[in-house]
Amino acid sequence: VPVMVDSSKWSVIEAGLRCIQGKGIVNSISMKEGAGEFKRQAKLVKRYGAAAVVMAFDEKGQADTYERKVEICERAYRVLVDEVGFPPEDIIFDPNIFAIATGIEEHNNYAVDFINATRWIKQNLPGAKVSGGVSNVSFSFRGNDPVREAIHTVFLYHAIQAGMDMGIVNAGMVGVYDDLEPVLRERVEDVVLNRRPDAGERLVEIADSAKGAAKDESTKLAWRGTPDAPVSVAQRLSHALVHGITDFINEDTEAAYQDVLAQGGRPLHVIEGPLMDGMNVVGDLFGQGKMFLPQVVKSARVMKQAVAHLLPYIEAEKLAQEAAGQDVKAKGKMVIATVKGDVHDIGKNIVTVVLQCNNYEVVNMGVMVPCHEILAKAKEENADIIGLSGLITPSLEEMQYVAAEMEKDPYFRERQMPLLIGGATCSRVHTAVKIAPNYSGPVVYVPDASRSVSVAQGLLSDQAAKYISELNADYAKVREQHANKKQTPMWTLAQARANKTPIDWTQGVPAAPKFIGRRVFKNYDLAEIAQYIDWGPFFQTWDLAGPYPAILDDEIVGEQARKVLADGKAMLQKIIEGRWVTANAVLGLYPANTVNDDDIALYADESRSQVAMTWRGLRQQTEKHKIDGVMRPSRCLADFVAPQGTAQDYVGVFAVTAGIGADKRAEAFEAAHDDYSAIMLKSLADRLAEALAECLHKKVRTDLWGYAASEGLSHEDLIAEKYQGIRPAPGYPACPDHSAKKAMFDLLQCEDIGMGLTESLAMTPAASVSGFYIAHPEAQYFNVGKVGDDQVQDLAQRSGVEVKALQRLLAPNL
Repeated sequence: VPVMVDSSKWSVIEAGLRCIQGKGIVNSISMKEGAGEFKRQAKLVKRYGAAAVVMAFDEKGQADTYERKVEICERAYRVLVDEVGFPPEDIIFDPNIFAIATGIEEHNNYAVDFINATRWIKQNLPGAKVSGGVSNVSFSFRGNDPVREAIHTVFLYHAIQAGMDMGIVNAGMVGVYDDLEPVLRERVEDVVLNRRPDAGERLVEIADSAKGAAKDESTKLAWRGTPDAPVSVAQRLSHALVHGITDFINEDTEAAYQDVLAQGGRPLHVIEGPLMDGMNVVGDLFGQGKMFLPQVVKSARVMKQAVAHLLPYIEAEKLAQEAAGQDVKAKGKMVIATVKGDVHDIGKNIVTVVLQCNNYEVVNMGVMVPCHEILAKAKEENADIIGLSGLITPSLEEMQYVAAEMEKDPYFRERQMPLLIGGATCSRVHTAVKIAPNYSGPVVYVPDASRSVSVAQGLLSDQAAKYISELNADYAKVREQHANKKQTPMWTLAQARANKTPIDWTQGVPAAPKFIGRRVFKNYDLAEIAQYIDWGPFFQTWDLAGPYPAILDDEIVGEQARKVLADGKAMLQKIIEGRWVTANAVLGLYPANTVNDDDIALYADESRSQVAMTWRGLRQQTEKHKIDGVMRPSRCLADFVAPQGTAQDYVGVFAVTAGIGADKRAEAFEAAHDDYSAIMLKSLADRLAEALAECLHKKVRTDLWGYAASEGLSHEDLIAEKYQGIRPAPGYPACPDHSAKKAMFDLLQCEDIGMGLTESLAMTPAASVSGFYIAHPEAQYFNVGKVGDDQVQDLAQRSGVEVKALQRLLAPNL
């Protein structure tokens, strides 16, 4: 996720850029002080590899008309692209959003000018993005949140259609365009689009009534009706589905069945009618951003329990499959699987639930599914779509293989069956550049569960040909931009090694640990582990964005965040009390030294005569520059371990799991039609595994190794990693090579604690963590980034692994 550095002082921006790992965004640069200073700042931004917000501001001032916005943005674009060599895709124009309906006639066209300028930029300045401070447009109505929200909603509706890519706005102050009260929407649209001279006055006329209407609330159980104000069973079912309420679901489903039966209908008609009507409401609200993932999963639980109540009636009739044309007609069928060698399935299971909620039939094949089984199942089920999921980088190559096999098979090639790609390691660029070229049919990257429904609708609708044509054009553009992207300047491996992290090995070397070798910790106390949980990533599982604990007070997702956290903590208590999962750990502490510049040798004992394991490192090769006269080093993890012959150093290795028993318990929840609890359990197992890694690392620092015996850090400090040393893990930016796990698992004999590796080097159980301990006080995390062919060749020679095998393992870094 890019980090935006925002300041009016250039020195502050530059200081921030020095601290950022990965991609940054500068907010902002402009030609306010002339083209010379603009170019100087742009060159520095480019050197840091950051993108930049470019304000429509020059020596004459801010652009406040369409003509000035176009003039300044075009001039800035030419300077950046033609003179500085700035990548167009890293330019984010802010053409200035100003307040409308201020009572000053000259301000009436501000929104229209921004929208038209946005359209011109997208049509004439290839690659550039458009952003803006959306909240500015409604400033005249500060204090009246309903009207401000309506203005933001209408403005964004038209600006996005014109090509606006991003904006700065309180997410709690944006609604759904179609849900706006018609009179309010019309008058706001008159103001935003400047359709009549009295638009501002007409909006002011209804502003107070709009503000008052927002305060009405209903009582808690009013949805069930009263004798004086009865509510139909269909309405009750819809409310229960939308709000995830299971308390009355059997009662209401039975009532709906009796109503249908009295009219000569069948139990399936309850599913086809009120239940699917309710789920359609859920799907619409989710698609509009008015419901969030935890709510949708709870809705699925209600739906499944309702269907389970009807099953005995359906089976008794024996007509479910025999009454042609009367069965529930799904919108389409998808076969979905986590690819061979990968065991991660939480995201895939969430996609399954979301699609099922929207009346798609989904065949979930589980994890570690080979290509031939996926394709065979798609044929057997007469599927409309295949979905592939994966979390680890080797899964990307497996997805390419599946796409290529689909192209070889006439069944898929002739049908042009769509292939959906998803998972944490996937991206739109990788899908377009690496996967899509292997298959002539549609290949679509789906970034998260909320997009799966719209993608499926687009691929299976009457307008599918248009949707696919637009998709192919978009991916072709992505491939073209990728091909034309200027190569990152690289150093040779020899140059990078000559620029390694400078460390004085006469001081700061950690003391020897209290023991050498391996130790096992079985049945670790879950209550102790739970004290180390970092709840931040827990919310990401549920697609709730925001830092913890601030997310609990967020205007948009705060209520749902509090609810899902309460549910999580309640289940965590059950996990601890019932020992639903088993947590095991193993660690080893070994004498170690850096050898051959980039490798770390771990020795069997203090004699350092027998190498127990060699950890092969990768070094940064992107060109480095001086900052304040000091050259930024080309880092490798081996830099933080004393070179052979300089000092007696040590390295730790660990593996932990909190997933033993989780799958079995989750299957029981799924059998009870409770996907919400199944997903909750797996997400908590992940949190416990990470917490055990944190807990064990603290024990190593303060006791078992003891190099920071008097540490005394708070829980917040631990999460912020304020301790001495690092815990790098294979597959992460500082150590992208997953193959290091093989030697780690052999050294630690991980099978003793119930852990293993798949052929693609994913850890089993899925709720597992492994890595290394490096103790030097200067050790830090970094991103290896792109590496050159010379480093791959050198690594192949050092490790004895074929170049082609390394190229597959390191594909994202090449």
